[in-house]
Amino acid sequence: MDAEELHESILKNSQITFSRSGGKGGQNVNKVNTKVHLTLPLAAVRGITDEERERLCTKLSALINNEGCIYISVDDERFQEVNRKIAFDRIESRIVNALRIQKKRKKTKPTKASKEKKLKLKRIRSEIKKNRAKVLFL
Repeated sequence: MDAEELHESILKNSQITFSRSGGKGGQNVNKVNTKVHLTLPLAAVRGITDEERERLCTKLSALINNEGCIYISVDDERFQEVNRKIAFDRIESRIVNALRIQKKRKKTKPTKASKEKKLKLKRIRSEIKKNRAKVLFL
């Protein structure tokens, strides 16, 4: 995956629509379309292999609609251009993070200190429960 090619592909193939955003803005909030809806068809993304495309489908399944497009909406700021930039940055970072392969975790044995800590906490919990019992006076 080439980062520059991915960036260009996102800029070229994404469809942007604007709508009125809720929230702050006073009287201006009802006049200006500041909310950004960014749609990017997965098939149009260049610079990724079919295997990477499959990984995107699984990792970004919450963002992908029925047509196979990644959908993001942003209304964080009061300005359309700022929201537009945020949307492009978000979609690019989500794609890059989804394509990153995580290393497998190496299993390690618990340390001596962690075992002792666990036993100490068990003893404390046991003592608390023992003190709850009714005391019989003879």
